[in-house]
Amino acid sequence: MGDLSAVATDLAPAGTLRAAINLGNPVLAHGTPEEPGGVTVDLAREVAARLAVPVELVCFDAARKSFEALTSGAADLGFLAIEPARAAEVAFTAPYVVIEGVYVVAQDSPFGSPADVDRPDVRVGVKQGSAYDLYLTRTLRHATIVRGEDGVTAFEAQGLEVAAGIRQPMTAYTAAHPATRVLPERFMEIRQAVGTTPDRRPETIAFLRELVEELKASGFVADALRRAGRPDTTVAPPA
Repeated sequence: MGDLSAVATDLAPAGTLRAAINLGNPVLAHGTPEEPGGVTVDLAREVAARLAVPVELVCFDAARKSFEALTSGAADLGFLAIEPARAAEVAFTAPYVVIEGVYVVAQDSPFGSPADVDRPDVRVGVKQGSAYDLYLTRTLRHATIVRGEDGVTAFEAQGLEVAAGIRQPMTAYTAAHPATRVLPERFMEIRQAVGTTPDRRPETIAFLRELVEELKASGFVADALRRAGRPDTTVAPPA
């Protein structure tokens, strides 16, 4: 990728790469703010290593907070789902992993597929500002979205008909709550990408895009997922 000093100056102008890490998505990150781990942590460290700068991992408990950190200038790099609502404020790479948004319903619910959910008498619990909140806000025509700190928390507390979330934690939730089940078909594909702000130099954005492709092709992303105990997560195809 040639001399990256100009990219380092542009992406990490303070001399340290500040990466926003969302600990609220257990597929992408885990641990504590003091000792985070996961594929996004590994990616942040690799970007910093390529640029020969130190990295500061700035941890949050929700994607919307990571987004706000990036767009406010409190972080230089972020790991977010590609969504039209974010596109004007984030320059995205192609996705590095693809995860699924699924619905949880009561065991005796009449719903068999995601198409059954979009009805006027249905309330869907979501995590506020999550990729699936943004997606469902765009796509649901009749059901009501109930936003909270977590979709299943709202589902339980308010007796909602449906909770929306990421397949892996939702599957774990239903295993611990036998009166619930996951609708097998996904309602969305969540394309997780690396992002920075679009005011960065074109060479900087190109560096991130090329690096993500290299790390997918080399097995770096798959290895990071295995180390994090997430081998069931799909590495995104080449851009």
